[in-house]
Amino acid sequence: MRGFPYIAAALLLCSLSPRRTPAASNDSASGEYLVYIGTYTRSTSKGVYAFRFNSSTGKLNPVGLVAEIPSPSFLAIHPNGRFLYTSNEREYNEQMGTKVSSFAIDTDTGRLTLLNRVASHGDGPAHVVLDKTGKWVIVANMRGGSVAVLPIKPDGSLGEATSVDVHHGGPGGDPERQPGPHAHGTALSPDNRFAIVSEHGMDQLRLYRFDAAKGALTPNSPAFFQEGPANAPWHLTFHPSGKTVYVVNELSATLSVYAFDKAAATVRELQKVSTVSPDFTGKSNPAEPRVDRAGKFLYVSNRDVSNQGQDSIAVYSIDAGNGKVAPLEFVPSGGKTPRNIALDPSGAFLLAGNQASNNLTVFRIDSKSGRLTPTGQVVDVPEPTCIAFLAAKPAR
Repeated sequence: MRGFPYIAAALLLCSLSPRRTPAASNDSASGEYLVYIGTYTRSTSKGVYAFRFNSSTGKLNPVGLVAEIPSPSFLAIHPNGRFLYTSNEREYNEQMGTKVSSFAIDTDTGRLTLLNRVASHGDGPAHVVLDKTGKWVIVANMRGGSVAVLPIKPDGSLGEATSVDVHHGGPGGDPERQPGPHAHGTALSPDNRFAIVSEHGMDQLRLYRFDAAKGALTPNSPAFFQEGPANAPWHLTFHPSGKTVYVVNELSATLSVYAFDKAAATVRELQKVSTVSPDFTGKSNPAEPRVDRAGKFLYVSNRDVSNQGQDSIAVYSIDAGNGKVAPLEFVPSGGKTPRNIALDPSGAFLLAGNQASNNLTVFRIDSKSGRLTPTGQVVDVPEPTCIAFLAAKPAR
């Protein structure tokens, strides 16, 4: 499947925390899914691409370009399966500002129709996530150092922000890479009452209480947890139990494990481990943590920025008692710069989007050990940055 007949299809959201709602389960009776791919449009990419995915065989079949839009770097799919939302990270000008875009999904073809675009309230929107009610989009603005809540209207389009919090302070432990606030990712607790935002630029986790009735993010007291200098928390995810939070730190190439206290809305560090193999002597920037649906295994993508050929996926087992992790293996990602990884809803496969090598690779997951085996399938897609799954109608 080489050769750039690119991609478009749908599955679930490219969010940090998998969600399940009574409104629309992402399980597919046919085993068929659409897989949407967000990209950077800096060279040959034109927007969002899609595949059809078979969860029995792990086979990907290209749909093509489904939406032409500037740098849809992160995606989130509505729980009802009818709408898709993208950040437009690298688009900015004085007149337009930076945007978040909403689309209607054609569930027969996987094609996307633009509904509207609204201000992200900060430069460089890098991440979007939907709350569990499907009424709100939360956007983290990387260069703007802010987080905003956008309401979802009944027709799937977006309204103007109901809540905006701008971070102040800095620089972080590495002034060159962390000159000031850089909000980079948001994770909502499984009960939808709390949000944690990774503040990459100031080595912090920002703690919020979330009101799903009003679409309001209220800073907690204390408002943040201070990480060590030059850790630069990137993305994060809750364990399905809601008791543990996993955070990847870009500059220190580490994974932090936190206990989450729901009463106080605070975190307490339990463990910090390397995301790279002990024999790796280069520099790596981890990007995406993913916990399997059963909460037994954790997967982390590693981007080898020292060009030593060790772009990888780290696999950890999770202790059922305390949420701590133990490394199992470090598997080559099958390309360069695995910015995003995603588990298919069946739990049988992991997909890795390798941004710098313009490809997507497929791994089979051993259900007992959690270990990964490459299926040998590698498909071309320009500058992939996000992978999102949606249960699909069988292809006709």
